[in-house]
Amino acid sequence: MLKRIKGTPDPQVVDLPIAAAKFPSFFYDGLQYSPPARGTWNIVHTNMLVPESHQIYICALGCLRGVVLTAAEMGALSRFSSIVVEEKQLFDGTMEDTVLRGTAEILSRLPKAPKACFIYPSCIHHFMGCDWQHVYKQLVSAYPHIAFVPCWMDPIRRHSKLTAEMRTRRQIYSLLEKQAVDGTSLNMIGSNLPVRPQCELSSLLRANGYRLRQLPTCTSYEEYLAMGSSFLNIGQEPLAHIALAALEKRLGQQQVYLSAAWNYEEIEANLQRLAQRLQIALPSYTETKQQCDRRLQEALKIVGGRPIAIDFTAVTRPFSLARLLLEQGFNVQRIYCDTAVPDDEADVALLQRHFPTVRVYAVRHAYMHAAARTDTDFLAIGQKAAYYTGTSHFVNIVEGGGWRDYAGIQEMARQLIKAVREEKSAAAYIQQKGWGCPTCL
Repeated sequence: MLKRIKGTPDPQVVDLPIAAAKFPSFFYDGLQYSPPARGTWNIVHTNMLVPESHQIYICALGCLRGVVLTAAEMGALSRFSSIVVEEKQLFDGTMEDTVLRGTAEILSRLPKAPKACFIYPSCIHHFMGCDWQHVYKQLVSAYPHIAFVPCWMDPIRRHSKLTAEMRTRRQIYSLLEKQAVDGTSLNMIGSNLPVRPQCELSSLLRANGYRLRQLPTCTSYEEYLAMGSSFLNIGQEPLAHIALAALEKRLGQQQVYLSAAWNYEEIEANLQRLAQRLQIALPSYTETKQQCDRRLQEALKIVGGRPIAIDFTAVTRPFSLARLLLEQGFNVQRIYCDTAVPDDEADVALLQRHFPTVRVYAVRHAYMHAAARTDTDFLAIGQKAAYYTGTSHFVNIVEGGGWRDYAGIQEMARQLIKAVREEKSAAAYIQQKGWGCPTCL
């Protein structure tokens, strides 16, 4: 039975002490509310990373609105097209022909043929049983100079083993081809943002003569294709696993997963794994860790006892970041996260033992539309935390901002100080897709 959602959210439904949280899914996942904090990435942003490529989305007008706005707000409509699905095509058997004719018209109007074209059907095509093998075969035959990449925009499958985000991260590397192996070249796979050169992972590779290739830094299609020559792929986010496995199977590129952790021990363990894999010496980070302590304590003097809220879009591992800050004396009170990533399991367990009163809040539960948003004394890390608390003091960051390792910790300390000293209206930053966050585009 349908029920009107109104009034103040039931605290037992949308937030709970971490001691009572059951890893990894903390809340009922049904009808969802999407908070208007739009600074995070979506599949349109991610595909735009491939230089000289074009995207074609095929769905109804209502669904197209979001992806069109994404392309428009980032100033990339010249690399984006759409084919509207109309009601008659649901039953007259013309869907495949409509896609072929629409794609032909789109490509004929472009000033220059793209090197690659990402084709995005939607959930309606699952229901219709469209023959996509026929469609792609016809496109490849008609345009042999364009690489067509099959993708899906299918929110109906968000509970499936392979989500749209995972599939997109796999597909954007599917054009890489097997080639002569460059023993000095490595790839960072599956990340929307490039790892900053100041981070220890980058500096360790650079100091030993290795080149780290990253899709977000590629400026040409040829530079993107050169990633196929690397002998080792590095992943740092759970969404990267499917892409890493596909590249290892298809191109024989080895893989190593180095999660973007926030505690010293795991950071050093990751760097040690990489050093052992490459058979290189690992420098001492004793002084670096001491410097991290100093930077965090400097930030603590400015932040003081101000309550802190962290959300899962700000960093890949919010529970790891919460652990770091709590152990350094910060007053972390809230973590906005519906489901924890596997990498954070140990950190969740540690928080449950040593910081049991920290509260976990839902982000997308339907009842969250009625959240008060009046906790203006909070310091938020992430746009969704800023939205739900209502604060004007927040760290405007998504997906870690490209920062990791000890350099990432020191940058976070600087950003906390900046967030306290500089008051800003969240609405002015979070309402635009991707564009509202400086670490996106």
